[in-house]
Amino acid sequence: MTQTAARAATQPADSTVAAQRALSALSAMMVDVPSQPPLSPLVGRDEEIRRVSDLLGIDGNPGGHVVLGGDAGVGKSRVLAEVGRLAGVAGWRMLIGHCLDFGDGSMPYLPFSEAFGRLAGESADIATSLGRDSPAIARLLPRHRLLADAAPDSEAAPDSEVAHHPGTAHPEGAAHLEVTDRSALFDAVHEGLTRLGHDAPLLLVVEDVHWADQSTRELLTFCFSRPFDTPVGILTSYRSDDLHRRHPLRATLAEWTRRPSVSRLQLAPLSTADLRVLVRALRPESLSERDLLAILGRADGNPFYAEELVAAAESTGGALPAELADVLLARLDRLDDDGRLVVRAASATGRRVSHELLARGAGIDGVTLDRGVRASVEANVLVAVGTDGYAFRHALLAEAVYADLLPGERIRLHAAYARALAGREVAGTAAELARHARIAHDLPGATRASIQAGDEAMAVGGPGEAVRHYEVALELLADATVAAAVNARGTDRIDPTDLAVRASAAAVAAGLPDRAHALASDQLACLPAEADPVSRARLLHAIAIAAWSTDDTAAALERCAEAARLLSAEPPSALRARVLALLARVNFELSRDDEAARRAAEALALAREFDLVDVAADVATSLARLDERAGKPELAAAALRESIAQARSAGATAAELRGLFNLGGLHFDQGQLDAAFDAYHRGWDLSVAIGQPWAPYAFQSRTMAGVVAYIRGDWDLAGSILDVGGDAPPALIEASITAARLDLAAGRGDLDALAHLAGLREWCIRDGWIAITCGAPAIELLAQSGDLPAAISMHDDVVDAVTAQWQEPMFEARIRLSAVLLGVLGAAAVRAGAADRAAYADRGIALATITLDPGRLARPRGRRRGPESQAWLARLRAECARLRWICGVEPPELAELLDLWRAAVDAFERFGHRYETARSRGRLAAVLRAGGDAAAARTEVDAARAEAESLRAGPLLAELRTLAGPGSSSHHPPSSRRDEPLTARENEVLALVAAGRSNSQIAGQLFISPKTVSVHVSNILAKFGASGRTEAVAIARRHGLLTDEVARDANT
Repeated sequence: MTQTAARAATQPADSTVAAQRALSALSAMMVDVPSQPPLSPLVGRDEEIRRVSDLLGIDGNPGGHVVLGGDAGVGKSRVLAEVGRLAGVAGWRMLIGHCLDFGDGSMPYLPFSEAFGRLAGESADIATSLGRDSPAIARLLPRHRLLADAAPDSEAAPDSEVAHHPGTAHPEGAAHLEVTDRSALFDAVHEGLTRLGHDAPLLLVVEDVHWADQSTRELLTFCFSRPFDTPVGILTSYRSDDLHRRHPLRATLAEWTRRPSVSRLQLAPLSTADLRVLVRALRPESLSERDLLAILGRADGNPFYAEELVAAAESTGGALPAELADVLLARLDRLDDDGRLVVRAASATGRRVSHELLARGAGIDGVTLDRGVRASVEANVLVAVGTDGYAFRHALLAEAVYADLLPGERIRLHAAYARALAGREVAGTAAELARHARIAHDLPGATRASIQAGDEAMAVGGPGEAVRHYEVALELLADATVAAAVNARGTDRIDPTDLAVRASAAAVAAGLPDRAHALASDQLACLPAEADPVSRARLLHAIAIAAWSTDDTAAALERCAEAARLLSAEPPSALRARVLALLARVNFELSRDDEAARRAAEALALAREFDLVDVAADVATSLARLDERAGKPELAAAALRESIAQARSAGATAAELRGLFNLGGLHFDQGQLDAAFDAYHRGWDLSVAIGQPWAPYAFQSRTMAGVVAYIRGDWDLAGSILDVGGDAPPALIEASITAARLDLAAGRGDLDALAHLAGLREWCIRDGWIAITCGAPAIELLAQSGDLPAAISMHDDVVDAVTAQWQEPMFEARIRLSAVLLGVLGAAAVRAGAADRAAYADRGIALATITLDPGRLARPRGRRRGPESQAWLARLRAECARLRWICGVEPPELAELLDLWRAAVDAFERFGHRYETARSRGRLAAVLRAGGDAAAARTEVDAARAEAESLRAGPLLAELRTLAGPGSSSHHPPSSRRDEPLTARENEVLALVAAGRSNSQIAGQLFISPKTVSVHVSNILAKFGASGRTEAVAIARRHGLLTDEVARDANT
């Protein structure tokens, strides 16, 4: 809607005033306003655009007409604009006219006046010809319809030429108007459109026909009914949500649809997937999945609403923008008092409401209620849902109406709903009762209902919702008056300690360990000094679980040990068994194996005494991990499988999850990737089945399943597993899974993934696992983007962050980080000048010296190094030698270099890492070529290329193309001499060029003339297809053509 029309819609519908507004709008149409590019991309409408274009016959058989309906903001204008663009590309002429909302004083034929006015502005000679041959069309031109004293040029718009139409104003001074015969006008417009279609197909676009006056509707009916002799197509649009039962367009649409040349289409809301793409495009910087899903849910598939909500998220924190609320509330203006009362009452329940509940809240008799509901449904404000309820047509409409309620009105409605639900007069949930009671200020009722709602949420696998309900109850119970009233009203007393422990457990299950820690800690601080030791121990145990879930092992040990000390003086109990089981876990992670075994034995004895199958299964997992560390992986695997079965039989899902995760880890450490994937995936499936996908060991199982799929080369499967779209995980967990996805991005050269890096860097400081997961692929992505300093900085930041968090400078993942950075430095050295190569060598060799130091490489915690670490260790040694070889700093012998890269290939192949095996093969090929074994090099390149193509690994394919030699199937840069090998003399010259010698210096060293040197250099450039000496050297280094022997000779 234009601003003129928007203002008109808010003013009285006096016919004279409306006519003057219409004339004003018509005048505005004559102004040539440059079109602005859309602020948002056109998403998810390809099929609709194609269908409209086909029906109009833009690329085929012109002559069809289309009527396009859809809700306000759903994207009709964008579709019309794109169809118009396609028509223009195909050589069509396009005329556009709009209908405007001027109430009862709308000007007849307004869109036709605009369309012919645009024609006059774009093709004055054609418009003049039409007007000269058809006075009726001339009278439709905007300048002929303006008031005499408002005409921009009185000489160009004589009074005698201003046509009279019903409903237009006759202000003082206006001339008498000539009456145009209606049938003559219709014939003239039809003939005019036909003439315009002679030279090129014509597309007439009429927007917003739900606001069209009767005369416009009838003229369109005439055009639809009477065929055109030339290619003319008419495309119209209307708002389907504006068509109430008595809207005049309803009958007209039915008549249009019966015409064989007219097709009526409905533009549906965007799918969630398409709306997601739109929101990401509007907000390209990182937006959490939880915030994204909130926008998607509120926008309800409407692109306009999505754009407004994205803007509001940036400026108002997500509150409904006032301008959008005004637009939505304008829909209520067409309702009578009964309809507005019903809609306002319904808004207090949310988007949906049952008929029975609405009847209780509205507080009106049945006849009035039915009348109000019918009016709301006919006005498309509410829609019937099922057989006994209603819903707002748009979620945001419910928000807008509710926000518009007065405070007293809101409290009255919620109190009525709370009474109906509490009295079991209507069916409802504890969550609904809690909300209504709280807003109605029935705080005791809200407290008990919130606790019940939390319990119900946990029972159906909704820990996130349970946390919110428990938190509300805890907040209300903090008021002593409310707590007293709660306990006085019920038969059972509410124990805040018990409630805090339940809330903390729910938060852990929801993937919110920090919140769990805060809830239990807050209640612990509130305990009086004389509180019983068991209550204090329960809270300490809850805090220890939360700390454990955030990898704060030291805090977990401290709290758990304190709980065990308090319980040591109490009778044996199930609580003590659980505390000791956790204490065994924590001690194991701290490599205190003897203490872990002792605590596990104590816990197991108590578990058997109190028949705690879940605790027994958990302890069995801890004991199995001790067996694994002791070098008994087969025994450990058998024990883990037994504990998993034990936990499953008892329904102890938390213990089963932990067992599956640890079984996956054991298989992974043994290089048994298929078995590891199976265990991890089973854990993930279990967590989803119980509704706790973000619980401890649940999201980790999912993440590791994705990591294993990546390593095995199932990259598409890995991408689907690690895609959290639609899941709304907590921020920490989303960051963890996003970090794991970076491996895929780096492998495929997806530099768009760098958009996540800023957010991930913040998490790296807090979470070591995120740091080591995203570090290596981030280094590669930054290097691929051309930002080597940022890649180096990423490595250093990750090492510093993890060292600070884990107090362990030589953590295992540092081997991979070093190897990846040395590989990046080596690739950069190939293209660098002498000074930069020296700097890269210094940095890389120093890093390798630290990482490969035997003392630092000693396996921490007495555990043997698994096949993954062994592979990366072999790669690190090979990358270090490669860097020295490229830079000429203490270069290794060719045989040593070959051995190192073959070892790297073998290690990754044994581990089962398809991508890194292929990448190692490519770098082995470079060394083989340098040694003159072109056949072996081609074999390695071809094998690596086949793998890279299968994985769609773009960066690796690019690296392999630089390694292709004569006879390889890889693409070469164009050169007529590309396949010619260098001569021995040319190899000598090349080595000296690489050493920075001038032609004269080379001539002196080789005892040849400078002119001969120049010839050799020219031959080298021609054979390499290089534009200069520097590029030739870079190509030679990439191809491994600067051999050790020649390099040494060049430097002597």
